Amino acid sequence: MASSSSLLPLLLQAFLLLGAVVGGRMSDDDISFDESYRITWGNDHVLALNQGRLVQLSLDQSSGAGFASKESYGSGFFHMKIKLPPKDSAGVVTAFYLTSHTKKHDEVDFEFLGNKEGKPYTLQTNVFTNGKGRREQRTLLWFDPTADFHSYKILWNQRHLVFYVDDIPIRVFKNNTKMGVDYPSQAMRIEGSLWNGESWATDGGKTKTNWSCAPFKTHFMGFGIDACSSHNSNCYSPNLWWNQKKYWKLDSKQQKAYENVRNKYMNYDYCSDTNRSPVLPKECTR
Repeated sequence: MASSSSLLPLLLQAFLLLGAVVGGRMSDDDISFDESYRITWGNDHVLALNQGRLVQLSLDQSSGAGFASKESYGSGFFHMKIKLPPKDSAGVVTAFYLTSHTKKHDEVDFEFLGNKEGKPYTLQTNVFTNGKGRREQRTLLWFDPTADFHSYKILWNQRHLVFYVDDIPIRVFKNNTKMGVDYPSQAMRIEGSLWNGESWATDGGKTKTNWSCAPFKTHFMGFGIDACSSHNSNCYSPNLWWNQKKYWKLDSKQQKAYENVRNKYMNYDYCSDTNRSPVLPKECTR
């Protein structure tokens, strides 16, 4: 008979295996791109690495590239790990977003705006509802997003949209339909892309893309999806964890981190741009 000490490693393995089964699925980092996503454009500018667990998009003067989820979703917690192009990336835009692809579409954007070498990336977020956007906020990233992967997440439930950077909430867009403000309600796909935005992305389009630095490369990983398929009749069900009451507002720790980032790093808010909107949008008055 085996000794009790020799059984310990086997028992530990069994416990870990049981935990993995009970947990429901493997780590997002272990999930292959092909399980839930497909390439939508620039096929020859997409490279799958690490057995499909990592995808590289590249941009040169001929093309960029993009991908999308195979399904659309009606609520969820959407997340991706991204490593951005280094050095002189002015004019280069990396995007991670949700979009409905309808005539009057809903869309929720992370857009990473490149910059001259030595200057920080700007993260622009935007929310489109019923075809209307122009809700940009811009935040300077407080770390080097080209040195390693960082997590970017969107919580979407019946109460609010929350944008996260490495678990820090940087933006909240509340459901103010009772005030007459549209809120994203259409099923949306998850998309990622890399493209040339030199007409507007850096210094309002004054700083152009330095093509001698091409190809520019963005890496994506973490292809697990925590979301409600549009085939589900009730994507606001409280049985879905992100719809539970504890996720209806930021907790005190999140609120403090949120206010800190916005005070230190946000450098544009459409709600403060009275030159563009002399009459502030309704959602900005609360």
